[in-house]
Amino acid sequence: MTATMQNIDIETHPLQPFLPPQARLLMLGSFPPPKNRWKMNFYYPNLQNDMWRIFGLVFFNNRHYFLNQHTKTFNEGLIRDFLTETGIAISDTAYQIKRLQNNASDKFLEVVTPVDLNALLQQLPDCRHIMTTGDKATNTLLELLPAQTMAPKIGQSSQTVFQQRSLTLSRLPSSSRAYPLALDKKAMIYGEYFRTIGLLH
Repeated sequence: MTATMQNIDIETHPLQPFLPPQARLLMLGSFPPPKNRWKMNFYYPNLQNDMWRIFGLVFFNNRHYFLNQHTKTFNEGLIRDFLTETGIAISDTAYQIKRLQNNASDKFLEVVTPVDLNALLQQLPDCRHIMTTGDKATNTLLELLPAQTMAPKIGQSSQTVFQQRSLTLSRLPSSSRAYPLALDKKAMIYGEYFRTIGLLH
């Protein structure tokens, strides 16, 4: 390791996990982008990330549903209310990281301390589904699960048991625009997933 890398600051996750107690799904990303890119104090805060546009298309057939159009920001209150009503919790797989470059790219994140998965799930007694949204999140999660757990392929699922709880793991396409798939195609895959686990009818 170079001296430059040794001097990189450790960042601690700036957000509390969002854990509606009745949630049946836990969404896990990797880690937020640098704060100067945020448009709200919540998960997926970068306006260039399409997660909330995907949710808008899937649940409301409107990619702008969760955006404040005039201010070019996200409507954080609307997002929180929707997730609570729908039963979706959100956290990230990394609690502490080193950002090897000053950007949001997963490939330049070094996970120093992973999230305490057991502590998250203890607060989500009804959760039986975990969804990851990128390679870094998926690989970090797998390190926290039993060694025989299979890595799900994109758009597919695998099964595991963690702390005596049966869980379905699913990997969905990244909502980053760097992931080479059109927004409407991503929304179709997400919509099919939410229907499969009973969150969309």
